[in-house]
Order: sequence, then structure tokens, then C-alpha cells
Amino acid sequence: MNQYLTRLYQIALQPTRRIIGLMSGTSLDGLDVALCRLQGHGAGTQLTLEQFATVPYDDDVRHRIRQVFAGNQVSLEYLTLLNPWLGLLHADMVLACLRGWQIEPAAVDLIASHGQTVYHAPQHQHQRPDFTLNATLQLGDGDHVAVRTGIITLSDFRQKHLAAGGEGAPLAAYGDYLLLSSSEEERLLLNLGGIANFTYLPRTGQDASTAFSTDTGPGNTLLDATVRAHRPGLAYDEDGRLAAAGQLHEGLLTALLDHPFFAAPLPKTTGPELFGPEYLRQAQTQSDTSNLKLEDLLATLTELSATGVARAVMQAFGSQPSLAVYASGGGAHNPALQAALRRHLPGCRFATTEALGILPDAKEAILFAVLANEAVVGQPISIGAGRQRVPAVTMGKISWPG
Repeated sequence: MNQYLTRLYQIALQPTRRIIGLMSGTSLDGLDVALCRLQGHGAGTQLTLEQFATVPYDDDVRHRIRQVFAGNQVSLEYLTLLNPWLGLLHADMVLACLRGWQIEPAAVDLIASHGQTVYHAPQHQHQRPDFTLNATLQLGDGDHVAVRTGIITLSDFRQKHLAAGGEGAPLAAYGDYLLLSSSEEERLLLNLGGIANFTYLPRTGQDASTAFSTDTGPGNTLLDATVRAHRPGLAYDEDGRLAAAGQLHEGLLTALLDHPFFAAPLPKTTGPELFGPEYLRQAQTQSDTSNLKLEDLLATLTELSATGVARAVMQAFGSQPSLAVYASGGGAHNPALQAALRRHLPGCRFATTEALGILPDAKEAILFAVLANEAVVGQPISIGAGRQRVPAVTMGKISWPG
């Protein structure tokens, strides 16, 4: 038997597994590295976060990714080169974290690498008659991660979701369902990353088929891009201070919300391909707000993100929803955005996932560690037998270190 297959078999038989989850989101702020200890699988999964770090991307890394990020026309040569380059970069970041934590690579069983999404193309978005399918593309080759680190690596998780009829996103429903379901309350796990999305979890013991995940529209992507365009020395609006100092422009908000995505049925997915700078420019032209000052622009974009979330929640649960909402992602640290969400959803109770024992910044990386654990020791994760676009699948392609 192949030595690595033997090793994987041994890992599957262990009472616990040490898995590093990696996540690099559309905000392009850095690589989240979560070292997790997992026991059991399925509904019996128990997870301990042993270490966590966000390794920031420098300007060169962000510039390289933006050459292909959400672009319709890119250099095929550049795209081909960027795939292994990102894999090696992520591997080196993992090794640097392990050195800092004084942990040998041999003490880690698996790496679960999400990679970097550079293009998301669900059919409702691309609308090409010659390709009646959903697609998405993540870079950061798993073989390069495995060989560089010496650790068996699972990657490219989203393709199985697509193959089974999903849109490749959001995948949060799987990990959220296994780790964070409760018998005491209905929960909404709200991720405020570059794109905002949520997972709805019914009480355990109720109809699991009602669980689902959906994107809601922009989260931080337009806010961060706008700050960078107006204040080159800043990467984002820290603590939402600039937005809090501005005034909402109703005309611009109306133009921004005049997009078919917001009226589309749930669940749905999207990305910066739709909600990028060109979308904002068109709305500003339509509303005659091209010269709007930065603070007012950010106040309006913050309202857009909150309105997108609120509309999706009310679309799913009625005009006066009463749910326990637990936020994660960069937007969980933005008081202006949090205040807007509370105003739109006054019947909901808000907290961060830290109240559930999950570090908000680490949540997405943790979820990929859970998916890798399920791929090795679990069964296809069934949430309502594939209803609500949550297909019962096992995700992740395996890369050997040698």
C-alpha cells in the first residue's frame, strides 16, 4: 500500500486529529491559519482551537492577486503561474506559524486549504447559454502546499459542491450545522466577510432540511475598496469611524439596491464580480453622486451591506424575525455596520460567535478543518437530504507530500 495512503488510514483511526484550516477571503487581507484538534465526526464532532493567526498579505501579494481577481479578461500565463505561487506562499506561511508556535510539521495530521477565490460564476450570474452550469475558481495548488510542508493536504473543496448541483458557496452550512446547532434556539450564523452570507440553523431535533446558507450581497468588499481608492495609506475603515462620521445618501442607496440580485430567491451566491467598483460607479452616475465625500459614501455603503443582510433575513423569516444572530468575519468588528444591522433587525439578538466558543476571525478557517475531518473519517454530510442546495457530499481533493 502507498505509504501516504497508509498514513491517511492511520490518521482516520486516531481518536483525535490535528488539522490546520486555511482561509483566504475576498477581502485579501491575509491568510487565516487555524490549528484545530478534532475528535469524532458528524453530529459528534468536537473541536478545540489550539492556535490561530492571520498572516497579513503585503502590498505585493495583494497586487498579484488583484491582477486576476474577479476579472473577465486575464493573462492565462499569469493565472497559470499564480496558482503554484500561491500554494507555495500559503505553505510558507503555515511553516512560519508552526515555527512561531514551536510545533513540528510532523505533529500535524492534515492541512485543509481553501485557496484564494479569484472568480465565482454561478449560472444566474454569468447567464451564458453555451455553459448551463455553475463554476468557481480557487488558486493555491494543494500539491505545492503538501510537498512544501510535508503534510497531507486537502484542497479545492468547492468543486464537489458544484458537481452535486450546488453553486460552490457558501459552504459554511456544513461546519455550522455540525459545530453550532443548538436544541435551545434557532440560530443565524452571519459571516461579514468581503461578501456577506448567513447560515440558518433550526433547533436540533427539528426538520434539518430547513437549514441553509445564502449570500446576501456586499459585506466589506466595497467598503474596503472605497477606502483604498480615496485613502491609499489605509486598507479599511477601522472601527467604521469614517462611515460613522458620514451621512446616508438615499439616492445612491436606491441606485445600489436597484440590482436583480437583491430580489432573487434564496439561497443564492455572488461575489466581487457583481459587486465591484464598476457597480458602484454606475450607481453613482445614476444618482449623480460621483463627487460624494468619502464619509458619506462609506455611510451609504455600510447601509447597503446591512440592508442586503436584512432583506435576505426578512425574505426567509418574515418582516419581524426573532433569531439569535452570531456574527463573524471582519464586519463583526465594525460598530457602524453592527449598529445598522440592529436597527434593521430589532427583533433579533446579536452577538459574535465568540459567545459560542468560536473565535470570530477564525471561524471560516475552522470550518474547512471540519470539512477535511469529515472527508477522512466521516460520511457525506446530509442536511435535509440535499434540500435547500445543501447537497450530501464529502469535499476535498487529497494531495500527498511526495
